[in-house]
Amino acid sequence: MSTVLSLLGSPSIRSRSAALLGELEQRLAAGPGGPRAVARLVLRELPADALLRGDASERGIAAAVGAVAEAQLLLVATPIYKAAYSGLLKAFLDLLPQDALRGKTVLPLATGGSIAHLLALDYALKPVLSALGARDILDPVYATDAQIPRHETLGYSASPEVVARIDSALVRLQPRLAATWAARDVRWSV
Repeated sequence: MSTVLSLLGSPSIRSRSAALLGELEQRLAAGPGGPRAVARLVLRELPADALLRGDASERGIAAAVGAVAEAQLLLVATPIYKAAYSGLLKAFLDLLPQDALRGKTVLPLATGGSIAHLLALDYALKPVLSALGARDILDPVYATDAQIPRHETLGYSASPEVVARIDSALVRLQPRLAATWAARDVRWSV
């Protein structure tokens, strides 16, 4: 059982959304109080036929839905295409039960070609998360393609400005993490 679950909604093997999510996961794991397990669910690795048919009884899909049920904190990362989050993420969210996100903290993360796509989070993703019962949806972390440039050998790498926004999100997560990991006495400071 994982208290923190990352959902990666990018259909690409290498993506800026994965890099953004990875940066947050690394900083979370390296935080005060020692390493934390952050489970990652890569939606493109789910059985495509079952996902497209909406077959929640298929073993891989059922396990993924179960992982969401067990998590206390969800990190939801997606690219923004044509002013909406990815169809892959939409197909998975459609399989979740009506109140699947009730009582959970959700941190949306997204990447897009320009700052104009930022509003897709407020007008497209957040309403769906709310419809699934999420009431604790934190301010998203959004980065443009230019803010996560491709490096010749390292793949995609977040700019210092994006890292600062990730650190700010971690500070906002502190009260939720403290409740989840009360025995570990987690405190974030940046």
